[in-house]
Amino acid sequence: MSLEKKLAAIREGAAKRIPPERLAIMHDATERLRQSGILDRVIKPGARAPDFTLNDQNGNPIALSALTARGPVLMSVFRGFW
Repeated sequence: MSLEKKLAAIREGAAKRIPPERLAIMHDATERLRQSGILDRVIKPGARAPDFTLNDQNGNPIALSALTARGPVLMSVFRGFW
C-alpha cells in the first residue's frame, strides 16, 4: 500500500471516530497554519536540520550537533492530544 493510500485510510478512520465539532477545530487549525505561510519555512526533505539543543530522557541538555558527530540521528516527535 502506498503512503498516500495509508494516509487516506487514516483520514477516513479519523472522520468516523472523531466528533464533527473536533474535526472542524482540527481542520480550521490546519488551514490557518497553511495560510500563515509556514509551509514556505519548513525544512525540506533531504535538507540538513539546523542545530538545536533539547533535554535528553534524564533532563540533560544535548545538542543535535553532538549527536550527529557520532553518526546519523533519528528523531521522533510526539505531538500529544488535541
